[in-house]
Amino acid sequence: MRDGPDLTKVLDWVERVAAFASGEWGLTPVTGRVLAWLMACAPPEQSAAEIAGAVGASRASLTTSLRLLTSARIVGRVHRPGDRTVYYRLEDDAWSTIIERQLTAFTVFDRLAAEGLRLGWADDEQAARIRSARDSIAALHRRLDPPAQPVDNQ
Repeated sequence: MRDGPDLTKVLDWVERVAAFASGEWGLTPVTGRVLAWLMACAPPEQSAAEIAGAVGASRASLTTSLRLLTSARIVGRVHRPGDRTVYYRLEDDAWSTIIERQLTAFTVFDRLAAEGLRLGWADDEQAARIRSARDSIAALHRRLDPPAQPVDNQ
C-alpha cells in the first residue's frame, strides 16, 4: 500500500472480510483474503506473487482462489503490453454482479417453493415451512422495491 492506512490495519481488515466471506458466503479464508486485498490494494492490479505475499497464501491455494474469482467474473485478468506477468483486478461491477446473482437465486428459489406448495400437503405444518420461505423472499422484494408514494400536487 502506498499512502493511506497503516498496512497492519489494512491486513487486520482483510482478515475480518475473509472471516465474513467464509462464514456468510462459504468462501475459503484465502479466497476471502484475496477478495478483500483486491478491494484495498494499490495499485489496483496485482500479480499473483504480490497477492500471495500480501495475504500469506500458498501458490496452490492462491491459484484455486483466483480461478474461482475470475470464473465468477468478480476478478479480471489484466495484461500489460510488453509484460508477461498476469495481473488481477477486482472487476468494476463486481458488487453489482454479486448482488444480482443473489437476487436471481432468491427468485429461482421462490419458484421452487411455490412448486413445493402445489404438491398438496396434508400436513399444514410442512406447508407452513415452505410458505415461510416464500414470505421471507416476498418481504425482501418489498424491502428492495417499496411501493411508490403518491405525489402531492399541492
